Amino acid sequence: MPVPSVTAVVDDENWLVELTVRGPWGRSLWLSAYQALHKCLAQHPAGVLLDLHDLDDPGASSAPLWLTAAAQGTRMDPTVRVAASLPAATRLATRLDVPPARDVLPVFATVPLARAFLSDRRPLTSRIRLRLPPDPAAAAGARQVVSEVCTGWGMPRLAPRARIVVSELVVNAAEHAGTPIDLLVSRRGPDLLHLVVVDGDPALPPMPGGDEPPLETLLTERGYGLRIVDAAAEAWGAMPTRTGKMVWALLRDSQEPRRSSPAGT
Repeated sequence: MPVPSVTAVVDDENWLVELTVRGPWGRSLWLSAYQALHKCLAQHPAGVLLDLHDLDDPGASSAPLWLTAAAQGTRMDPTVRVAASLPAATRLATRLDVPPARDVLPVFATVPLARAFLSDRRPLTSRIRLRLPPDPAAAAGARQVVSEVCTGWGMPRLAPRARIVVSELVVNAAEHAGTPIDLLVSRRGPDLLHLVVVDGDPALPPMPGGDEPPLETLLTERGYGLRIVDAAAEAWGAMPTRTGKMVWALLRDSQEPRRSSPAGT
């Protein structure tokens, strides 16, 4: 029997999070799955795939959690689609594959089928991907790209904050990972800009803590690292990928940035 565990890995090509739940269902596994789902949805991915093939839940007691997560995703702006994959000959599959449950949470027999479903239903967004060398100087090119997309997508007020955030993410990846870097910039709805920096180092960045300097100081001086991202972004966080990690930030086109805590790792 699999050891109880919950793992989340993001596919940076499709911006889909695959959450794998293993082991017998119980209080401990419920808590781990609940916390992982909260972190996944907070990152506003294009979709969340629930891989439940190795979940031992003969009484289908986990169904309310999966349905609640899927319902929460549909209420988010932009919408986060959730789909599940699990063996058909189980009580849990039977409970989820009837109306109205299946209207909220589509169920598939295999992970590739669920992945294809979510990939085909990603929200329409403008998206740019750029490969950068592992050099802090590459941040200049990242800032230029972000400036151009903010202007082209009708978010000019967002450009100063977006330039600062992307610069910190790229420099951090270059200095600490030392691998080629992928920058993904996408528009998530009319007023949200999503910045993602992907590198080949699996080590997740430490979350900033302690007293923070004034926001004006953070946004005008170098050396504060991820505290700048924390101050300037609507939300941000980090997740493992299959080949390393990604650090992301979500910025809202408003007059003032909202001070927020990281969405988790």
